[in-house]
Amino acid sequence: MPNLEPLAVLALSFAEFKPYIVLGVALGGVYALSGVGLVVLYRATGVLNLAFGAVGAAGALISWYLINHTGWPDALAYLVCIAFGGVVTLAYGAVFGPAFAARDPLVKTIATLGLTLVLLGLMAWRAPVGAFVRILQLPTTQWRYDVAGVSVSWTQIMALGFAVAVTAGTAAFLRYTSLGTAMRSLANDREITATLGVPVRRVEAAAWFGSGLVCGAAGLLLADLLTTLDYSALTFLVISALAAALIGRLQSLWVTLAGGIAIGLVQALLTPIQSITQYRAVTPFMLAIIVLLWFGRRRVVTISRTAN
Repeated sequence: MPNLEPLAVLALSFAEFKPYIVLGVALGGVYALSGVGLVVLYRATGVLNLAFGAVGAAGALISWYLINHTGWPDALAYLVCIAFGGVVTLAYGAVFGPAFAARDPLVKTIATLGLTLVLLGLMAWRAPVGAFVRILQLPTTQWRYDVAGVSVSWTQIMALGFAVAVTAGTAAFLRYTSLGTAMRSLANDREITATLGVPVRRVEAAAWFGSGLVCGAAGLLLADLLTTLDYSALTFLVISALAAALIGRLQSLWVTLAGGIAIGLVQALLTPIQSITQYRAVTPFMLAIIVLLWFGRRRVVTISRTAN
């Protein structure tokens, strides 16, 4: 009779991993959602918004305050979180966007660190870390379904579904609408686009505002998925979104979506492995480096064949 012990161990291991797979896909959806917001803004303005996580964290903190310390309805507080992201990023783009328009992309990107530090300082002032645990839980977390023996919440389903929907909607918007076409033109050449009569400031404002709305939604979802409203952790989760955007080479929305999901999934699967769980934070960097090196390798091979 064959020894079934290895199979039993394998089955047990897979059963232990299943909850992490669900969580990883959900978190990956939010990373992908944030990455798509970063890519759209970069393609339209040349700015890689490093304050993306801080804006989302601040919006989630405001939403938590309205729910717990005022009589505001929960749904209205959630809308405030999303609107806050759009308003803050639009204000930054309107004030500082024109001033940095002619500067190098690196300078424009580093400038967004100032907004990050301002928001972090305000959050640390008004809501010190460690005072008590803040929890911002969406009602959809209570709605659960059993899928292959794993409890899946509607928030987790929403995180993935919203990422796919926003990616598809944004791709269609950029391809089939006049405003989307103007955004793609800005990505190619801002000066020529302006000479053709395109209202550059208005198009850039739309990109800032749309990216900010995505930022607010991502902050709301992450605050729920991480179970605690740690604004410091939420701020630096922009690293995972940035890695997803880099995997998409700051161009492809669908590759960015796949990259974000892969990052979240790999990070989650490393969590129960005690020997390497402490290194899971490097996952975004490693995946981004591997993919970029692979794309670079393919480009070198193509150039060398052309030269021959």
